[in-house]
Order: sequence, then C-alpha cells, then structure tokens
Amino acid sequence: MLTVEQLTASIDSGETDTVILAFTDMQGRLQGKLLHAQFFVDSVLVHGTEGCNYLLAVDVEMNTVDGYDLTSWEKGYGDMVFDLDLDTIRRLPYREGSVMIQCDLSLTDGSPVTVSPRAMLRKQVEKAAAHGWKALAGTELEFMVYNDSFEDAWAKNYQGLTPANQYNVDYSILGSGRVEPLLRTIRNTMYQAGMTVESAKGECNLGQHEIAFKYDEVITTADNHSVYKTAAKDIAHQLGQAITFMAKPNEREGSSCHIHMSLRGLDGDLVFWDEEKHERTALYDHFVAGVLKTMHEFTLFYAPNINSYKRFVRGSFAPTAVAWGLDNRTCSVRLVGHGQSARMENRLPGGDVNPYLALTAMLAGGLYGIEHELALEPATVGNAYESDASTVPTTLREARDTFANSAIAREVFGEDVVKHYVNYADVELAAFESAITDWELRRGFERL
Repeated sequence: MLTVEQLTASIDSGETDTVILAFTDMQGRLQGKLLHAQFFVDSVLVHGTEGCNYLLAVDVEMNTVDGYDLTSWEKGYGDMVFDLDLDTIRRLPYREGSVMIQCDLSLTDGSPVTVSPRAMLRKQVEKAAAHGWKALAGTELEFMVYNDSFEDAWAKNYQGLTPANQYNVDYSILGSGRVEPLLRTIRNTMYQAGMTVESAKGECNLGQHEIAFKYDEVITTADNHSVYKTAAKDIAHQLGQAITFMAKPNEREGSSCHIHMSLRGLDGDLVFWDEEKHERTALYDHFVAGVLKTMHEFTLFYAPNINSYKRFVRGSFAPTAVAWGLDNRTCSVRLVGHGQSARMENRLPGGDVNPYLALTAMLAGGLYGIEHELALEPATVGNAYESDASTVPTTLREARDTFANSAIAREVFGEDVVKHYVNYADVELAAFESAITDWELRRGFERL
C-alpha cells in the first residue's frame, strides 16, 4: 500500500503511469476509470472526478433498466462523484505501471449514494463504532480454474471446457501443484498489492481451488476481496486460463464464500470472549442470535443471483438450515476458536456474493441481535440437514419477496436500500424468466 507522497513520487519517477479509480457495483464488480498518472496528479487528486450514475442501475449485461429511484432516462442519467479513499492506494504488479485507488460515491450535490455497497457497509461500521466496537472479517473464496481462455470459453458457450484438475483435489498437494503456476502468481501478486496471504488449497469440484487471506477490518476485507477477484481473473487471462466464481457452474459441488466475523473493542479488546471464564460472552451470543434471526430475510444479500440457489443442495457442504453449531459444518453458522480467535463463520454465501452486501447483512443482523438482546437458541448437534430447523429461501424469487416484506431490513438499511435491491432482484428474475435455456432445448426440441 502506498501513501499519497509515495504515489506522487512513483509518478514523478515514471514508475507509475496509470492510476485506476474503482468502486464496487451492485453485482460485486470493480467499475471505474484508468487515468493517465500525470493527469491524475494535476487534475484529479485534489478536485476528484465523476462517472455516470447509471453504474448503480444496470443489470449484469450493463443494460439500463427501469425501476431505480437513483437514476433513469427521465432523470437524464447524470453524474456521481468518485470520492477517493486515499488509504486504499495499492500497486497492481500484474498490470505494469499501474496503481489502484478505491472510491466511495456521492451525488454532485455532495450527498452520499446510500445504495452503493461500500456506503451500506460503512453505515453499519459507524453504527458499531458508536457502540465502541469494530468488526473484523475474513472471506474464504472458492473458484474453478479451466485451461481454456475466457475468449475460448465464450466461443464454446461455456460447454466442454477443460478443468485444470480432472478429479477431486481437496487438500491435495499434487492437485494444487498442477495449478501452482497460476495459484503462485495470484498469491505473490496479491501480497505485493497489500494483502496478507494465508494459503491455497484444492477443493472438491474439478479444477476447484481456494486462496485465503488474513482477516482485517470489514471494509478493508471487502476492498481486498473485490481487488483479488478482479486480479485473479486478469492473471488467469494472462496465462491463457479462465476462472469462474459462479456459485454453481455445473452439477458437482458449488463454490462457497465462507465469511468469518467477530467484534472487538475500538482499542482491540476482546468483547466476544471472557478470558477469565474461558467462554463466550453474552454479547457474542446476542450477535449470533441476530445473524440467525435475520438470515432468512437477508438471504438476498448472501445469495444475490439466480444461480446462487442452485448451490443449496442437501449434503453438499452448502448449509441451508438456519442453525448454529460448534465446529459443525452442516450448520449455516459455525462457531470456532476461542480467545483472540473466537469468531462466527457464515457458510451460506457462494463465490458470486458481493462482499460488501454480505458483510453489511451480517454486521447489521449481529448488531440488531445485540441491541434487542436476542437469546441464542441451543446449538444444533449432528446433521443440520436432518434437523427441524427452518431453512433459507431456495429461489431468488422467494428471497426477493422475503426481503421486500422485511420490517427489520427497513429498520437497519432504510427504505431506499430495500427498494433499490428489490428492483435488482426483479430485473434478474425478469431476464431469467424470459430466457430460453439449453435445458429446455435438450428436453423439448425433438421429444415434446
């Protein structure tokens, strides 16, 4: 990570010639501009820059769609301001001469864009800080690697691709070694880009792997997650390979994004663990109870796409039971660690999740549990798939309806956020329900 002084010095020396300004959109993608470095110093560093506000009102295909209060054809699709977060200046070693700065967003009148994912997470961070706490989190993001380029995958309609491994390589040193040129480049590049890399390991599906990073404060974790996801695809492209973070790209095991979270005092003191009694605190239990209480209503933020729900298969390590357990991977919430490492793991999200939205939902739910002193139900022992626990929505439509009717969502996020993301779901549902799929053609072209 660089200071402003270090950045300007690297621009003066010619080491840096491109400054990328980026923010994360509703779909979890980095969007923004690539600026000539000297123009950045002369005109943008102090005065800022703008981008079209339609970037928070489009679908995955970047189509302008109706239903958003933020912007529309009637409102003229005006600008929003990129507010540079100068604590996020980082080198991008895989892009020669490039540096990235992540941004918040505001309207041209200076008011914040409250429906932007980073602003939503910041609101919950500020709420926690008002109580004297800070939230720490880590995301464990799985992905599939293919030995086809992105261009070849497109040309093949994403069918018949060659996975980087031909069998289950979960924890396999040999299996990871087969993909190590890519994994090693990603690990080392992300370390050079300011992240603390922990490890890489193989997973169950063909060509499936995971690279993990050390926990940090939640906004930093979300920032790093977004940069890593984009960088991994870019690096794979440079090596002639392709990576997907889809939750369920085929009928085998899906890709998860397990999220670990805990609260600390603003000075770093433990608030989830009583060292003298060697047990969880009441605050910790209230927090977990709040995450469970809101999990059903907030599933849209944990599983934001049509494909997200294909991952929810019994016995697949994609838990759907709204239940918690001690080191129990069949539960949606798994409690692990003690002392400094005491934390909850949310196992519901998939690899396609927007990290800001998922972390917002977890933190908002946990704080709701603390503020209402919710009691934590008994732990689930054994197989949660076979328990009588309620389950999360199993389709995007169900998640959309549950979120739309949630009084808690309106209380903790605000009416503007609820309306914005309900429309996001409506747009995805309309696109999917009008599409003709390969499944329909294979079953019906001749035989129906």
